[in-house]
Amino acid sequence: MTIAALEGEALDLLAGRRLVVLTGAGLSTDSGIPDYRGPGAPARAPMTYQEFVAGPEAQQRYWARSHLGWQRMGRAVPNDGHHALARLDPELLITQNVDGLHEAAGTRSLVALHGRVADVVCLSCRRTSSRGALERELDALNPGWLERHGWVESRPDGDVDLDDTHDFVVPRCPCGGPLKPDVVFFGENVPADRVARCYAAVEALGTDGALLVAGSSLTVMSGLRFVKRAAAGGTPVVVVNRGLTRGDALATYKLEVGCSEFLTALAATAAVSPHLR
Repeated sequence: MTIAALEGEALDLLAGRRLVVLTGAGLSTDSGIPDYRGPGAPARAPMTYQEFVAGPEAQQRYWARSHLGWQRMGRAVPNDGHHALARLDPELLITQNVDGLHEAAGTRSLVALHGRVADVVCLSCRRTSSRGALERELDALNPGWLERHGWVESRPDGDVDLDDTHDFVVPRCPCGGPLKPDVVFFGENVPADRVARCYAAVEALGTDGALLVAGSSLTVMSGLRFVKRAAAGGTPVVVVNRGLTRGDALATYKLEVGCSEFLTALAATAAVSPHLR
């Protein structure tokens, strides 16, 4: 079967069903945010939660690099895929991304599994604050930092490749506690209430709905578990991703096509279907 015919069958299946959508980093590449594991992506070694909480030196290294990475991520705007999903208005959109682009596109029913990098939390008092306010403080405390280091290579989580961070000044919460982006680091657990909401939405689909995966390799269990739950319940699964995923064997259809193009086509198909909101 040709790629076009396979894509047509997948579109026909999805256009007549209620949807839950799971998105990953591959959806945001068209917004200029690099992918973790897509074809040609370099090996990544993001800071773990255990490293971050180990002490001020690790936190200094993280924020020095993240301050540079924010210059790209903080300016990213939703692409055609984000806008198409907002128009589709699925039963629930589950995203593994922390870039906030689904919210910016106007998606209504959303679970950001790993949080949002635009939010900051104090690890002592749990007070949350705006990343924008912290960025202004980082600029004031580290004059010339951006000019000296320029636009070094960015990573999907807003980090960059930079080794020399010894002179970077990191503010603390007014309570004196350390600040962390309000995202789930490697080594942390996704909050149980988020997982429960996602499971409930997937299970409610039954055999009449469908789970659509867009731009995720499903390498980590935080996303793969929903594919497994859908398949176990007889819910069709469509995976749209360039490259292999851990969910390919469970997929009704696996499409090696671009997310933006496929989702735009799906939104156009759904616009003339009385079955899909």
